[in-house]
Amino acid sequence: MQTIPSEITKRQEQLQDEIFEISTQQEFEKKSLEIFQIQSKYCQPYNTYLSLLGVDPEKINTLQQIPFLPVQLFKNHNISCFNGQPQAIFTSSATTGMIPSKHPVKSLSLYSRSFTSAFRRFFGEPSGYNILALLPSYLEREGSSLVYMAQELICMSGKPHSGFYLYNFEELRNTLLQLKESNQKTILLGVTFALLDFAKDYRISYPNLTVVETGGMKGRGQELSRDKVHQLLTEQLGIQKVASEYGMAELLSQAWSLGDGLFDTPPWMEVLIRDPSDPFKCLEDGKTGGVNIIDLANIYSCSFVQTEDMGKKEAGNSFRITGRINNSELRGCNLLLEN
Repeated sequence: MQTIPSEITKRQEQLQDEIFEISTQQEFEKKSLEIFQIQSKYCQPYNTYLSLLGVDPEKINTLQQIPFLPVQLFKNHNISCFNGQPQAIFTSSATTGMIPSKHPVKSLSLYSRSFTSAFRRFFGEPSGYNILALLPSYLEREGSSLVYMAQELICMSGKPHSGFYLYNFEELRNTLLQLKESNQKTILLGVTFALLDFAKDYRISYPNLTVVETGGMKGRGQELSRDKVHQLLTEQLGIQKVASEYGMAELLSQAWSLGDGLFDTPPWMEVLIRDPSDPFKCLEDGKTGGVNIIDLANIYSCSFVQTEDMGKKEAGNSFRITGRINNSELRGCNLLLEN
């Protein structure tokens, strides 16, 4: 295993703070290119991948020139860029017979800083909400980054009703009705199939409830378009819109949608859309293609990930997920296919 020099390790530690201070596109591009240069040398699988492509990292000077590491390589390679042992290993929610991805995490505090900083940008302070998590399939396995995030947000909420609700739907309904009666701000964060099951059997009318779906049917039912899922949830829970979270085990940051399936990223994360017929060519805004993600919180693994999702960018860095690339594996953390 390649040893990372002390001066590089020190620079990575500095970047842990600097990425969260990014405020302009120029700063983002500068930090991205610096992190690319580090990872192209010291993330061994990424270095090998670039070599096989015949890419000279020294000649990369724009984001559009950076080759993105296929997310499938997290399944059978150690995608790490640090010395020593990881503090945790996040794993993807692969269905039966599929190989899960493994993401070695050097610093759980870095992950916590990433998701809490982003949460505050989109929703405000966690302490301002009751946070109820409905993540049954994720709680029943080890290594879920989503469960870790939910647990931390629940702790930061500090409210007595905040917590995980496994399959105890009746208790969840009673809690929601009590919170509605007392007019308390509440977030219900859930995997799609569990939200649909709950809403079908326990209809309520709670207009001020914030519902956040994290995607995923996990083979529990027919794959529905996001529009259809949101229609069912708004009708059965009596809410105006459904928010969404876009994340995966291979990333330490998430994009969030406050409704209508339109996602935004925090300043240290960006989406690029690649040509489906040429994975090394970026498409302009408004065109549908493969989703590439730059996540600068992945300082200690690889910040440049080629996903198996299809999507398109809109104004600014907003984007939509429109489906999956043909023949790619379906996983619980993927967002729903759209019509």
